[in-house]
Amino acid sequence: MSAKPPAAAAPAKEPAKSKLVLIGAIVVVLIVLAAAAFLFLNSRNQDSEEHANAPAAVVVPTFLPLENMVVNLADPGGDRFVQLGITLELQDDKTAGVVKQYLPSIRSGVLMLVSQRSSEELLAREGKEKLAADIREEVSRPLGLGAAAKPRAEADEESADEEERPRRRQQQNAVRRVLFSSFIIQ
Repeated sequence: MSAKPPAAAAPAKEPAKSKLVLIGAIVVVLIVLAAAAFLFLNSRNQDSEEHANAPAAVVVPTFLPLENMVVNLADPGGDRFVQLGITLELQDDKTAGVVKQYLPSIRSGVLMLVSQRSSEELLAREGKEKLAADIREEVSRPLGLGAAAKPRAEADEESADEEERPRRRQQQNAVRRVLFSSFIIQ
């Protein structure tokens, strides 16, 4: 009689062991699937972050140097002048071609702008920055981005936030910056 109880106990242990092995295998499979899903979703998030953080297509600007200009300043006595070297940073080569077509009128406008300034005004950094902004507007006029574009720009400004306005104006303007390559006042 003692032989039957151990034989009966042995089959009872095997189904319990097989259930444990089956449950263990299911848990391992679920862990592997969860890890694979995590890695897949994490790689998708990194890809989307990289695309979001990736800079937009970089457009290399075109630089167009203008001939040096010598201009009498609006100082009392008229004995002060400025020698000015200007380089325009333009959006692309197409814009450079258009600017070159209008270069005589652009140079004339720039000469008029500079001749209205005094040496005291141009010696200050703010005066140079204001002159650069005015020259940028003068160069933009023939391109249809200066005074002719003001009504559209004003309409945009009414709907834009204060921080958006300068950025939006710069994006609309193909003349990115006015750079001074020389600036000598005598």
